[in-house]
This record gives sequence, C-alpha cells and structure tokens, in this order.
Amino acid sequence: MARPPAARQRTGPDVDERHPPIRTRRVSFDWAQTPLHWIPGDPVATHIINSFHIVLPEGEKWFIQCVKDARPHIEDARLLQEIKGFIGQEMVHARSHQGVLDGLLEAAGIDVTAITGPAGRGNAERPARMAALKERSPRRWRRRLRFELAAVAAIEHYTAVLGQWIMDNDRLDAAGADPTMLDLLRWHGAEEVEHRSVVFDVYRAMGGRYPTRVLAWVVSLFFLYWALIGGSLFLLKKDPAIGKRVTLYRVVRAYRRSVRKGHVPGIFRLLLGEAPVYLRPSHHPSQICSTPRALEYLMRSPAARAAGYDPY
Repeated sequence: MARPPAARQRTGPDVDERHPPIRTRRVSFDWAQTPLHWIPGDPVATHIINSFHIVLPEGEKWFIQCVKDARPHIEDARLLQEIKGFIGQEMVHARSHQGVLDGLLEAAGIDVTAITGPAGRGNAERPARMAALKERSPRRWRRRLRFELAAVAAIEHYTAVLGQWIMDNDRLDAAGADPTMLDLLRWHGAEEVEHRSVVFDVYRAMGGRYPTRVLAWVVSLFFLYWALIGGSLFLLKKDPAIGKRVTLYRVVRAYRRSVRKGHVPGIFRLLLGEAPVYLRPSHHPSQICSTPRALEYLMRSPAARAAGYDPY
C-alpha cells in the first residue's frame, strides 16, 4: 500500500522548503452554528478528529515550553527567528482548540477535564521540575530536554502529514462537513506544514542524535495511538446522542466505513506507514509536505483573511 499522499512533497520555485517564513496569524472562530456531529451522519469520524481538540491545547503549550527551554542555547540567528514564529503560531493553535472545547464540546454537555486536567497540571509543574533538575544535574537536564524535543519533533512530523491530508481532502466538503471546523483544521494544518522543521532543527542544534530520535518516536507513537483511540472512545461514550450504544464492534465497523469514505485517514496505516520516512537517518522535515500548498490555502482561509494576514 502506498504512503498517504500527505507525505509527498510538492514544491514551488519561490519557496525555501527548509526555511519558509513563519508568521503568526491571530485567527478566531465562532462555534455557535457548528453542530456536535460536524461531519453529517458520521459521529465516529467526527469524534476521531475531535480527539485532537482534547490533547492539543495542553500539548501545544508543552511544545512551547520545550522550545523555550532550548532557546537560550541556540546561536543560529535564523533558527531563533523561526522559533519566535513557531511559538506565536502554537500559542494561537492552543487557544483556538481550547475554543472548540469551550464553545462546542462543553456546550453539548461533554466534560473533558478528566483528560485536560492532569495535562494542565503537568504543564504547570514542569518549569519547576526542569529548573530543579538543571540545578541538580545540568547534564541530566540537557538529556531530558533533548528527549522531549525529539518527542515533539516526531509528533510534529505527524501533524504536518495530517495537515497536508486535511488540506488535500475534498471528500469532507462533499460530505457536508461544517465549514468553520474545516477552516480551523486546514488553517492549523497549513501552519503545521509551514513550521514543520523548527523543532527538528532545535533538537539537532541541542546535540540531538539519531538513537534518541528513534526512541522518542516509539514513545510518541504510543502517545498518538492513545490520544486518537482513547480520546475517540471517550468522546463517543460521553456523547449524549450515542453514548449508551457504543460498542467496540460498532466503532470499528463505523471507523472502517469512515476511512473508505475519506472522512478520516487510516490511523494504523498512517502512523506506522510514516516510520520509514521519519526514521530514515538522513530525514529532514523539509523533504515532506508542501509549503506552497499551505500558503495557497492560507490565502483563501476565511479565518486567516479575517485576521488580516497575507502569508506571502
């Protein structure tokens, strides 16, 4: 089976794929008219994608913390500028997905604090833990930070690939998916493609090596499976319209149908199928996805246009 088209790069003559400009677009979204099942007739696909909204607000904050910890040790001026753009974009991503939790899921009576609460506490406690570790053992602190950066870089690979997938997927439009949600996902996906190299480059600038990158990828893979599968089942059980009818057999059958319809990618195939790409020793994120495609979408994104930002 061929790799998903999201991983294939399409380049343009005026774009430096290795170092594209990274700009913060302070977008906003109104969820008042978005239904809980925003892919009509497909609650399983809806909640598989909704599971990202649960983990991303605190996840993006963790990404930012890791990069901020490394920033004082980075000497390359261009990478420092890219870090600034990365942090700005991730801050808006976290806020935007929190808006989905507050304005859509909570409004539908779905409480996700069982997941977001511990993650938030972990983020709140991390600076003190890292500071104490740095004082006790700078070498262990640096090793811990490199591992976290490697894990973030692995996750960023998948968010870029998924970003390309959602930008290229017109089958959700044909299915009548909510346009505001599609814009959020595609705007976010486009910016993930835009800044896909930053954390990888920070990791290498901090002395990160290949064995740690492989180990962190394995850990990240388990986290992504837990986030997508566990988060989806959590949301389906909490969904007041279908919670009591959730069985593993029904979910798997509906999931396979959603993959055939193109409403979601094949999760197992995607996560494992990208292993030969990401784990290639010579891999660099600039070799995958398409910045011109991302900029093309950002030029017509309703949210990005309303924010008044020109991606060029």
